[in-house]
Amino acid sequence: MIMHIITNFTASAGAETMLTRLLRISESHRIIVVSLMGISARNRDLANNPRVTYVELEAVSPTALPGAIYKLAKLIRHERPKAVLCWMYHAMIAGTVAVGLSRRDTPVFWNVRQSLDDPASLSRSSRIAIAVSRQLSRRATGFIYNSSRALELHGAYGFSNQNAVVIPNGFDLPPLVETAPSARKRIGIAARFHPQKDYATFFQAAGLVSQTHPDVIFKAAGHGLSWDNPAVARLIADAALPSELIELQGEIADMAGFYQGIDILALSSRTEGFPNVIAEAMSFAKPVVTTNVGDAAIVVGNGGIAVPARDPQALARALRTLLDTDRDAYAQYALNARQRIEREYTLSAIETKYLDFLNKI
Repeated sequence: MIMHIITNFTASAGAETMLTRLLRISESHRIIVVSLMGISARNRDLANNPRVTYVELEAVSPTALPGAIYKLAKLIRHERPKAVLCWMYHAMIAGTVAVGLSRRDTPVFWNVRQSLDDPASLSRSSRIAIAVSRQLSRRATGFIYNSSRALELHGAYGFSNQNAVVIPNGFDLPPLVETAPSARKRIGIAARFHPQKDYATFFQAAGLVSQTHPDVIFKAAGHGLSWDNPAVARLIADAALPSELIELQGEIADMAGFYQGIDILALSSRTEGFPNVIAEAMSFAKPVVTTNVGDAAIVVGNGGIAVPARDPQALARALRTLLDTDRDAYAQYALNARQRIEREYTLSAIETKYLDFLNKI
């Protein structure tokens, strides 16, 4: 039995989504998922596996963390998992300390989801957790990184990285649906409103593109992306992006509909590990323009264009390149995008890599 420990299973970002996918296809007789904070109905529903037991430790403040670690140690001592797999920094700390307190010789694996391209874009809490994790890293049995860039940068930062492997995220292949050509080109971005995602760069690039391609519509989906968020409204105004050209959709449940409703996906992040949204869009045969952070450029390959981070001009040029391609060239980008996911990132292949690595111990 494997015990997964995750910082917050109410979130709907890349790590949480990847865990739900692994849970959904797992055929293990029993799995335990422990969240230091909480667990959402959304993630339970996506996992859709009756063999999973969920435990919420409700450590919603730093002062609650020691008590949560003590409860976790008791749970490990009682359940005797074959291995503990910790998702993200706070869970790595809590899981490693709890295994030590449990006085059991349980292997502890760390699942690292961040690349450290730009640590300044991370929250203070995350930066502290990374520093503490570095000190504890020699106590981990092994490391799973979701990008080669993450492995490289964490090693340079001081993580011990003994017994480390890169396992990218995995994806279901959706059926391709024929849609009627739109009269206007549509560029989408899907990411929460956070400094790491660098919406300032995206909106500035969109403003530049709108000057040469006034018929393009921009769609932004993610937590915090709404007109009642003054920070978002201010960035759009500063970018001189006409409000009628940008659709702010907030957090949406129908991501398939979002991908089907765009022609190009953009990502403007300052740092990433393995950006799920890129591969998800590519699985729908959508070309991508992304900043070259984490393994984004590796994932995109010939299915799009990668540009330097924090460079609105470069992002705008790449978007114009795809907008100006003829129908045949666009179709080739789309085909390349879909085929990369089919060859490299199917969910079943990624699950096998996880199991092979964990079962080596």
